[in-house]
Amino acid sequence: MRLLFCCELYHPSCGGVQEVMRQIAERMVLAGHDVTVATGHMDERNFEKLNGVRICEFKVGGSLVRGIRGEVDRYRDFVVRFAADAVLIKAAQQWTFDALWPVLDRIPGRKVFIPCGFSGLHDPAYAAYFRRLPEVLRKFDRLVFYAEKYRDIDFARAHGLTKLSVVPNGASEVEFDRPHNPRIRTQLGASDAEFVFLTIGNPIAMKGHREVAEAFARLETHGRPAILILNASWPRPRPLPDRERRVQPDATMSLRIWLAARAIAGLIYRSGQALRRHGWAGPRAHWQARMQPRRSWRELRRWINRANAQPGKRVVCVNLSRADLIDAFKTADLFVLASNIEYSPLVLFEAAAAGTPFLSVPVGNAEEIARWTGGGMICPAPIDAYGYTRVAPSVLAREMQRCMNDPDSLARLGATGKARWRESFTWKAIAPRYAAILAGAADGPP
Repeated sequence: MRLLFCCELYHPSCGGVQEVMRQIAERMVLAGHDVTVATGHMDERNFEKLNGVRICEFKVGGSLVRGIRGEVDRYRDFVVRFAADAVLIKAAQQWTFDALWPVLDRIPGRKVFIPCGFSGLHDPAYAAYFRRLPEVLRKFDRLVFYAEKYRDIDFARAHGLTKLSVVPNGASEVEFDRPHNPRIRTQLGASDAEFVFLTIGNPIAMKGHREVAEAFARLETHGRPAILILNASWPRPRPLPDRERRVQPDATMSLRIWLAARAIAGLIYRSGQALRRHGWAGPRAHWQARMQPRRSWRELRRWINRANAQPGKRVVCVNLSRADLIDAFKTADLFVLASNIEYSPLVLFEAAAAGTPFLSVPVGNAEEIARWTGGGMICPAPIDAYGYTRVAPSVLAREMQRCMNDPDSLARLGATGKARWRESFTWKAIAPRYAAILAGAADGPP
């Protein structure tokens, strides 16, 4: 088959969308198919082909709600003229999907779409978007979901859509079946006696690092040494330009600027209040998401410092290479996920592949993954009106402590998760299901 995959980001960009599309694309190539990926431009991408997959870049950004900018016409024309046997598009609310709405009827071949969670479904700013979406989805030959029950598949069912398939995520057998590096504990600064907690994810503010750090600072280890590994792309402080280091601000001018800013902020607030009284809700969830990083970063540092001040506890912030991260998965005693928003977190499948038990909040379809793999436990946590999971660190600390005190259960979970991953959740097992769907089968092999 001649296949076209469309996704906002692709390798060398890192993330769940990128990893899933790369794994499927490269395995389609290994199966003898011709695969091209249409994706966003990256300055650091200095290749046009990767492991047999051709990459075509477009300088486009945004979405229908935020506004689409850049080479939109070039992208649409490319997809319409590509003459693919099948087109696979991943994720709503971004330009590779949204920009094609006007030309979907002109795209040849089968059209398959992976909605990827509908993160904005409860955001008032996306209300018009989701009112239009059902008619758009009806133009696709197949919709692929990662969860049996989640907001995206529930939305499709509620609007009478029937061409639905559930295909789970997974983890690479190529990566996780290679020998373990026993020196990784030394590299991380952990001794054999220490209980190792691991969490990873970006962006830091939304992936639960602060909640995990606070829970770690609160948990009672009963004298056993413990280390928390926080893996992320940590921000680097930027030095001030020379002229800013030399010039001291004028106090009077600073006061005037502060007073003016306060007046403007008050005007904006009062205007917003007036609009809300007339029924305008505003994009509150996205405003919270933009404001959260600064607050979360300050709180994260505070809890890291508090944990490090306690005897027998240490927090290590790292940004590991992919190979070292896989070894960190394998050496950890417990993987902890306290993310605020997810769809089908790859990291839980990766923990299972590493033979490491996981403790996750009920974010995305984490509960299904725990049931499917048998490799983890779910920590209770409420989900707010905007779909964000908000775990109480005291509750998470209690569950982390319970896991730490029950090594036999952790060993059983790790062994079960690894066995079920090898049987059903490797990309080698999952790729044929995508191939069948792209070829026109109602569903792939079970």
